[in-house]
Amino acid sequence: MRNKGLEIIQGFILMEMNNEWGKIYKDLGAKPVINATGSVTLLGGSTPVKEVREAMELGDSSYVVLADLEKYAGRRIADLLSVPAAYITSGAGSALTLASAAFMTGHKDENIEKLPNTDGMPNEILIQKRQRYWYDRCMEFSGARLIDVGDEYKTSVSDFEKLISEKTAAIHYPVYEQNPTDENVLSLEIVIDIAKKHDIPLSVDSAGQIYPLENLGKYVRMGADFQCVAAKYMGAPHSTGFALGTEDIISKIAKNSFIGYETNRIRGIGRPHKIDRQEIIGVVTAVERWMTLNHEERLSSFEYMTNKIIKGINNKNGINTQKIDNIMGHQPFGLLVDIDQNISMINNEILVEKLKDESPSIWTRINEGDSKICIHVFGLEKGQEEIVSETINRIMKQNLR
Repeated sequence: MRNKGLEIIQGFILMEMNNEWGKIYKDLGAKPVINATGSVTLLGGSTPVKEVREAMELGDSSYVVLADLEKYAGRRIADLLSVPAAYITSGAGSALTLASAAFMTGHKDENIEKLPNTDGMPNEILIQKRQRYWYDRCMEFSGARLIDVGDEYKTSVSDFEKLISEKTAAIHYPVYEQNPTDENVLSLEIVIDIAKKHDIPLSVDSAGQIYPLENLGKYVRMGADFQCVAAKYMGAPHSTGFALGTEDIISKIAKNSFIGYETNRIRGIGRPHKIDRQEIIGVVTAVERWMTLNHEERLSSFEYMTNKIIKGINNKNGINTQKIDNIMGHQPFGLLVDIDQNISMINNEILVEKLKDESPSIWTRINEGDSKICIHVFGLEKGQEEIVSETINRIMKQNLR
């Protein structure tokens, strides 16, 4: 009886999805998908929460001087996160680009207008080679050069000391606190000491470090000059983020931004990094909500969806599951999926493609450096976890040896 009831519920979900779900995309000819990958730009990043959508709609009620709005919005976020200053940007990547520009130009208008030509400026940003990552490219868009410190095996303090010169504009450090500690990378504390010793700004990419709450502003409080956060992870629009930092670096970011381009009439590289007044309001609302949210309930809901997928997958069809117990950062819980090819005729890569070809299309992925399918529940709507597990079961049953 219980199984029959589940079939009825799933039937209603599918009927609703077929009739209304993604209709606006279908009408354009685009294909809506179930996002079992997480908060990724490839699939649209995030969905603003109800409170944020309502606040953004109120933002339509009048116009406002954006320089003033940025100032007061930044002040509100800085107060909430106990840091000296903040500035809302068009995503964490934008914050990285504007920060690298700020490290090089300082407050000099003529330097701001020269970028990406960096002649006569310090233009080297040091980063440990073992910490190179996909989004460090954002630091280079302003004209900065990323300089590898150490090698692919290890970094030492002396490696930094050898490379620091009058050309050094900053040191950059990405943070992933949910990952195991890499003993061959110098800790943030040591790198902060190096930066302070040489009076060099320190930049921290903490885009996804939105939980525990203490991570919001933590690295600035530790001594970094700047850290970025992706507001999309907190229920703000996908195209938003913010910079946290010292008053000095935030003021330089403001001068390099699209606000500086228009308000101060400085032709800087930040002009394309535009953000509208509604989005600024949405970010403030998202941060306020995030700091007062019941995170135990939030995490419990993600764990519940994860457990439902695991419970719904039939292991007899040659598929093994492993729960991801992580609660830190922006994508808590989820699961890893691995196929036993003694039982199944398909492998993990084929399953990923078959799920995409389904109707509705389900997107998952195999993370770089791994062999298992990673399913995240961050982007799933209520009820879609059942569709994910049932679709996997059907595909696997059709491909038994």
